[in-house]
Amino acid sequence: MQKTVLFALNGDPMCFIHVLLNALDMAQKGYETGIVMEGTAVRLVPELAKSDHPLHTLYSKAWDKGLFFGACQACSAKLGVLAEVKATGMTMLADMNGHPSMSGYMDQGYTVITF
Repeated sequence: MQKTVLFALNGDPMCFIHVLLNALDMAQKGYETGIVMEGTAVRLVPELAKSDHPLHTLYSKAWDKGLFFGACQACSAKLGVLAEVKATGMTMLADMNGHPSMSGYMDQGYTVITF
C-alpha cells in the first residue's frame, strides 16, 4: 500500500487547500496518508477549526477521517499559537528538537511531500 505524509509548511490558505484536497483524494483511493502541520502552517489550525472559515468544511472532512498526524510543537510555540493549537485537539509533534521528524516517517515507509 502506498504511504504518503504531506508536510504543510506554508501558512497561506490558498496553498493549504491543495494539502487538504490531495490528502482527501489519496485517502479515498485507499492510500495510507496523513498531514503534518509545520512552519507557518501551524497558524492555520485554530483558524480552520472555526466554522466560518472558508476551508472549514474540507478541514473537518480531513479531521473526521483522521488525516492529521499532528502539528509542530516548536513552531506552534514560536508563533504564539501553542495553546490554541492544543485546544483543537491536534497532536503535538516534537520528536526532532521540538519539530516533527521527516526521517521518522520515512523509516515507517512513508513518502514525504512538502507544501
